[in-house]
Amino acid sequence: MRQDTEQYTERRTEQTARQAAEPSLGGIHVPLVTPFTPGGDVAAGALEALAHEVLDAGAAGIVALGTTAETAALEEAERDLVTEVCARVCRERGALLTVGAGAIGTRAAEASLARLARWPEAGAALVAVPAFVRPSAAGVLAHFARLAGASPVPLIVYHIPYRTGQPLDAAALRELGSLPGVAGVKYAGGGIDQETVALLGDLPDGFAVLAGDDVYVSPLLALGASGGVLASAHLATERFVELAGAWRAGDVARARGLGHGLARLSAALFTEPNPAVVKGVLHAQGRIPAPDVRLPLLPASEAAVAGALKELEELEGLEGLEGPAAL
Repeated sequence: MRQDTEQYTERRTEQTARQAAEPSLGGIHVPLVTPFTPGGDVAAGALEALAHEVLDAGAAGIVALGTTAETAALEEAERDLVTEVCARVCRERGALLTVGAGAIGTRAAEASLARLARWPEAGAALVAVPAFVRPSAAGVLAHFARLAGASPVPLIVYHIPYRTGQPLDAAALRELGSLPGVAGVKYAGGGIDQETVALLGDLPDGFAVLAGDDVYVSPLLALGASGGVLASAHLATERFVELAGAWRAGDVARARGLGHGLARLSAALFTEPNPAVVKGVLHAQGRIPAPDVRLPLLPASEAAVAGALKELEELEGLEGLEGPAAL
């Protein structure tokens, strides 16, 4: 018992020290799928391999239990297994682990975040704006103020109004970004509009904007986003990393060409509900043991997978080109 207490105290001390420093949210973060075996169980070995592969390719971090992980269809023990596998990889690699957490109700969201204390490797939590109930902007602000005060890790607000039914303007997001304990926003507004430009033109200090709509990552990076949380980056990970680096370096011609190619790939991967097509392509590549998703999602059609593979092949044809003149 004493040994268990000492181990717990040591883990919490490590986590408290890590929380004191803001996580580095720049670069490309991959929200990992949950691979399944042909029998329908979580394929933990394939998940671990995917995590290593995207980090080998230059990803700055991984996200466990995002939407792409089919989190809502996982049992609690499966969610814990996924988090444990991702935590182990990030501990070995020194990479940022972000874990999806939260709930519609504030008290339930606090309880969800409190569970992250079990994994000191977690450096941030991805928490969606409350869905369905559609609180006012002031209610959203109060919700996140409570969560930030209780969370063992900094928060990344997941702004995705086409899923939550709750649009937030630039002023509201700026207020959220000014809260202590809120490190950034995964911005998935469904496009680029006046509010997008206004937000990126006047950010609170230390508040990172991460592109969350894969098709729009390049223009968001051009406007000043720090990076992206991109399901598409399971594939051509190096190219997404190269895109972020090109915008950071001011290599506009290179970034523009890459951005168009990657946008076409992302559009192909989202022709059917995410992550069905991503899983279909990963299975076709032999990287996961089955293309299966769980109901209410259905596996991707052969045509959708073939279309994504075609875009991936065309994108890979750019690999030998170098410098702005090439594009």
